Amino acid sequence: MPKKIAIIGAGISGLSAAAYAAKSGYDVHVFEKHTSPGGRARQFKTENGYTFDMGPSWYWMPDIMEQFFADFGYKVSDFYTLIPLDPQFEMIFEKDKIDVPKDYSAFRHLFENLEAGAGKKLDEFMQAAKYKYEVGMQEFVHKPCHSWWEFMSPKIAKSALKLDLLTNFRSYVGKYFSHPYLKALMEFPVIFLGASPKDIPAMYSLMNYGGYALGTWYPMGGFYELILAMKKVGEKHDVKYHFGHAVEKIVTKNNSAQAIIVDGKEIMFDAIIASSDYHHSETLLDTDQKNYSEAYWETRTFAPSCLIYYLGFNTKIPNLKHHTLFFENDLDAHIESIYVSKSWPEKPLFYACCPSKTDPDIAPEGHENVFLLMPLAPGIVDAEDTREVYFAEMISRLEKHTGMENLLSHVDYKRSYCVSNFVQDYNAYKGNAYGLANTLKQTAVLKPSIKNKNIENLLYTGQLTVPGPGVPPSIISGKIVANELKNIKTKNPINKPL
Repeated sequence: MPKKIAIIGAGISGLSAAAYAAKSGYDVHVFEKHTSPGGRARQFKTENGYTFDMGPSWYWMPDIMEQFFADFGYKVSDFYTLIPLDPQFEMIFEKDKIDVPKDYSAFRHLFENLEAGAGKKLDEFMQAAKYKYEVGMQEFVHKPCHSWWEFMSPKIAKSALKLDLLTNFRSYVGKYFSHPYLKALMEFPVIFLGASPKDIPAMYSLMNYGGYALGTWYPMGGFYELILAMKKVGEKHDVKYHFGHAVEKIVTKNNSAQAIIVDGKEIMFDAIIASSDYHHSETLLDTDQKNYSEAYWETRTFAPSCLIYYLGFNTKIPNLKHHTLFFENDLDAHIESIYVSKSWPEKPLFYACCPSKTDPDIAPEGHENVFLLMPLAPGIVDAEDTREVYFAEMISRLEKHTGMENLLSHVDYKRSYCVSNFVQDYNAYKGNAYGLANTLKQTAVLKPSIKNKNIENLLYTGQLTVPGPGVPPSIISGKIVANELKNIKTKNPINKPL
């Protein structure tokens, strides 16, 4: 069994893998090129008093985070305070808007008001979604996915038909609801999975349960509180973090990973877990040791990248919720620009997050903290002038929704972030923001393997492997790969101290 473990990257999956591996008794060292943990979930503070979460902002599936801490004898409340959002979010359409309430009875009433009989249909939908959530999150997502035989348990076999693996999500939603607002509302959660609802298996209605039924939450202080808490758990089990140190190469010999090179120095380890972008991790190897070729990655369906603006306003903005979805335009047209034409959208949809509505400490008093996010095709050119065209579009629609004119005059902090930034900061393949899309052809065993096929003691974790994109799956991915360490037979004599 390996003793000394290197983990490349301190993103969510890397932090999770580090904590679980250290708890099992391994000597764990995490190497991160940035000066702070979190990866895409990093945070930054401005000189004029704003605190911005850089990535994830939807705190869904709270039970997964709770389970992570419970595995180490803690509760979420030992580290940060969770606030339930009510409404969970607001959805803006061309001529109308709807609030999504926290309370299920109010949620059901919303459906019935929009479409006669939809309340009963919602009950049926959510009952089926709950079943999929329980089976999916307890059985499916914890598999290492070396073989389809892992899914041959009696419970999974018995559940196969109920999981709706072969039905697409759009058709599935259409069996329950006909009102366009309700369809949009129910299709929205799977956008996090990185593909059109018509290409996502209906099994992922579990996302509706994980979001709408379990609620939308906010950790006071920002999403980064989760990152800091995960790091603390690792530290309590003697994980050593090395920030500001990028891994330059994985050194191998006789089909075994012997060491990593950091700052020109070779450091030996018994096993290596790559939590960095999977494609990038393989560039640290010689070509004949990679699991996948460039041609393979070119044929994968990636989840979107995105254009983000981090904005500070020196005034309060009325009529804006913590989460707001701007769906005035056609969803399918925007999705086509991402997956078919791979171009900037003509009539985009976007999302606005204003966490200062909930948390006054992340903006100066009387100010507002906002970030705007627009999904984009990975790999496109994101020149600054193009970014600005879409910034103007989003601000204009924000003004229309809030009834506040000349918002630009109130901006006292502005920073954009797009495809090229994801490449530069995270070595993200084509600047993807969310990993691989969870299409049927990229599910379970059909995802990139967590094991290197040529090097026994090299493993991979993160949103490009199992179980998939998102914060909860990344936490689970780290747990899966840490558990795989026990199956490795080390060949490395450790003779160089760190």
